[in-house]
Amino acid sequence: MQVDFDVIIIGAGAAGLMCAATAGFRGKKVLVLDHAKQAGKKILISGGGRCNFTNMDVEPNNYLCSNPHFVKSALSRYTQWDFLGLIGKYQVPYHERDFGQLFCDDSAKDIVKILISECNETENVHIQLRTDISAIEQNSDQTFTVATSTKSYSTTSLVIATGGLSMPKLGATPFGYKVAEQFGLDVLPTRAGLVPLTLHQEQKEQLADLSGISFPVRVESEDSTSFAADMLLTHRGLSGPAVLQISNYWLPGEKVTIDLLPTEDMEQVLADAKQNKPDQQLKTLLSQFLPKRFIEVLIDDKQLPDKAIKQLIHKEVEQVINTMHKWQIAPNGTEGYRTAEVTLGGVDTNQLSSKTMEVKNVQGLYFIGEVMDVTGWLGGYNFQWAWASGYACGQSV
Repeated sequence: MQVDFDVIIIGAGAAGLMCAATAGFRGKKVLVLDHAKQAGKKILISGGGRCNFTNMDVEPNNYLCSNPHFVKSALSRYTQWDFLGLIGKYQVPYHERDFGQLFCDDSAKDIVKILISECNETENVHIQLRTDISAIEQNSDQTFTVATSTKSYSTTSLVIATGGLSMPKLGATPFGYKVAEQFGLDVLPTRAGLVPLTLHQEQKEQLADLSGISFPVRVESEDSTSFAADMLLTHRGLSGPAVLQISNYWLPGEKVTIDLLPTEDMEQVLADAKQNKPDQQLKTLLSQFLPKRFIEVLIDDKQLPDKAIKQLIHKEVEQVINTMHKWQIAPNGTEGYRTAEVTLGGVDTNQLSSKTMEVKNVQGLYFIGEVMDVTGWLGGYNFQWAWASGYACGQSV
């Protein structure tokens, strides 16, 4: 039996639900299909269960895309203030954290409830979960047929909102990329983004006992992109906001440079100490700024001298300054999609309309959200892209 809908959306995540509600309010008959047992699964676990749903300051340069102008249209037409209006409509309490990040006070469930409520309010949206799709075909009349294990559905507008490969335990698959390839679209190489970096065995062993220690740093990639935020030492390597941010810019084989004291001038600190406390041990001085155990590891590894301030020769002063402000790490990889928050790469946006998200040479086929080659920084930017791309598409289908 075949059932007709104006719009079929594959994927009941952030972008898919936003698109469904937007189209539904326009009077479109919408079907949302997802293989999961629950809508918005990635929303529910995001932000430690509080969902960092957007950011106070959203700009196109907060996004990585091989076509950097692509994000401008959608972001300008559905802004963070528009989503905050939706938050206000449902009176969901929220708060701001560092760097303009906005989180729910209570639970990420509030965001999913908003999206489901919006879909229900339109009375035009049907969400069908636990549904596997066996085939998609475009017919001679430009409609699409979507076959599932139980029924086939037809539509004039097919929206792919299946996300990327990050967090496979939540059901992430390459389905969206396969659909793109089926219709002759280019899919740019994918890799894990916003993900912890792992270290080579020797360095991992040196830092193993420091797992759980966190402190503010500035991390810089080889392309000179840098982020100032906390770094967390783990039993596998490096994590924390600064490292997750730089992981989007790091490529295998490259080094990252870490300013361990981003708010201090080490040269001046040493000069003041030499004048005021020349007998003080270097490790005692540095332990005022960084965890003592971390300083001891750097000394054991001969990255810092184990001397009193007054004993430091010029070469050793340079070494201290270099280690504190330009500590270099050569990661051996990342923790991969298992813990990645996003997927870099995806459907090439040069093949899509930046205004509608429609494929330029396949009428009625759309891609939204993480499945395309758009990746935001850590801090609510990826959800804002989901809202913006979902809205842009929902206005067009």
